[in-house]
Amino acid sequence: MKDQGLGSWVTRRARMSPASTALIDGDAATTYAELDRRVTALAHGLRRLGVQRGDRVAYLGFNGAGFVETLFAVAKLGAVFFPVNTRLAAPELRHVLADSGSRLLLHQESFSAAVAAAHVDDMDLQIYPLSNAPTALDPLLDPDQSPIDEAIGHDDLFMLQYTSGTSGRPKGVMLTHGNVIWNVLNLLVDVDLGSSEVALVTAPMFHTAALNQVLLPVILKGGTCLLEAKFDPARAIDVIANRGVTMLFGVTSMYQALAEEPTFGTADLHTLRHALSGGAPIPETLLRTYVDRELRITQGYGLTETSPGATMLREADGLRKLGSAGTSCFFSDVQVVDLDGRPAAVGEPGEVLVQGPNVSPGYWRNETATDAAFHEGWIHTGDVAVVDDDGFVYIVDRLKDMYISGGENVYPAEVERAIYEHPDILECAVIGLSDPQWGEVGRAFVRVRSGSSLDHEQLLAFLAERIARYKLPRSTVIRDELPRNASGKLQRSKLKEL
Repeated sequence: MKDQGLGSWVTRRARMSPASTALIDGDAATTYAELDRRVTALAHGLRRLGVQRGDRVAYLGFNGAGFVETLFAVAKLGAVFFPVNTRLAAPELRHVLADSGSRLLLHQESFSAAVAAAHVDDMDLQIYPLSNAPTALDPLLDPDQSPIDEAIGHDDLFMLQYTSGTSGRPKGVMLTHGNVIWNVLNLLVDVDLGSSEVALVTAPMFHTAALNQVLLPVILKGGTCLLEAKFDPARAIDVIANRGVTMLFGVTSMYQALAEEPTFGTADLHTLRHALSGGAPIPETLLRTYVDRELRITQGYGLTETSPGATMLREADGLRKLGSAGTSCFFSDVQVVDLDGRPAAVGEPGEVLVQGPNVSPGYWRNETATDAAFHEGWIHTGDVAVVDDDGFVYIVDRLKDMYISGGENVYPAEVERAIYEHPDILECAVIGLSDPQWGEVGRAFVRVRSGSSLDHEQLLAFLAERIARYKLPRSTVIRDELPRNASGKLQRSKLKEL
């Protein structure tokens, strides 16, 4: 086959295990042979709609078979898959669709109102609404089953994933076929997956972790993915116990929610061999809650720009290095450097740098941001870590002001831009504070116009129409002034002290 990219995977897997179950979406099960037929038919259908090599195809919808079929069909054509964050507010949705230059938007009917509110009629964008059913793509399937074998290599662009930038504007991270394939290989070196794997995919697949750390590795191995539209802790425990789930990915808030379920202590979870986590360090108390249940959460560190795996805490080191992000993945290299770019001493905080074939070539149509982050093959992550005597990495802080709430990256500048749109706001600053449930939540410090009666609930109502719900600050403090240094620069450290 000329296609050496991800689009060929379902065809290659169907040759090996055609009758094995690939996907379960609700009550609908799809074998690898059926998945291959549907993906080929959809690829022909997308061509009929005008999708060509290099075109961006956006998909706005919850986890489900339609998401997976679209991903592989787009990849087969040599086009670029763009999974849209389902939590975006209308202005954010409009921006990412415009910035990506998407040619086609497929969206579930649940998001019809959001698409209408984004006012994308002035874009060169074809919009195709879908039902929420597992068979939603049926009207697009073409009866043509002739093989599609585009010449696709590892350097060809596979996907755009948007992540917010410190400037407040989301940036499109470019991931090539090779980036994602090498990431999957990294994962398979560290996690002993087999063809009998049953993975519960309940974290949103528009994020790189659920997609690249769970779905794609399991499909490569010929296992089964149980696709859940949304995370529900009670249902997740029930599915694990009754469907023989062997693999799960979650962020801190998800594992906390599972542990707080009344059935957590008694449910039969013995089949769960791989519980993966990333996004933010998990508190040691929560890790030990799982250890007490003879379950171990495997923590790793990475970011969208590294596809995402950079480090992994392997099972053999799980207890003695509890709380660590582990060491570099097999095909990746990680350094922690001081301000002069030299390797940081043991226990000395420094910035995390990553290189490897899984590292993105840069940001879509954004040379300034690319030049700022990528140097001589290394990405400067902006994250701060320390390394112990054994070379294990511990993430302790961020050079950037970003904080992570419920596994979602939140950048203060983006929230502040929305706050400044309020006519009563004179100054504002947003910081992240520790939270036992969500990891971190935002607090807004604002200076308002004289005579204003603005309060927290009014500010939330104003922001709810402008930014995603997870970005909304959890509390608001009104102050007469905000701390600044002699040059007028805002002192966020002073706000954290307050």
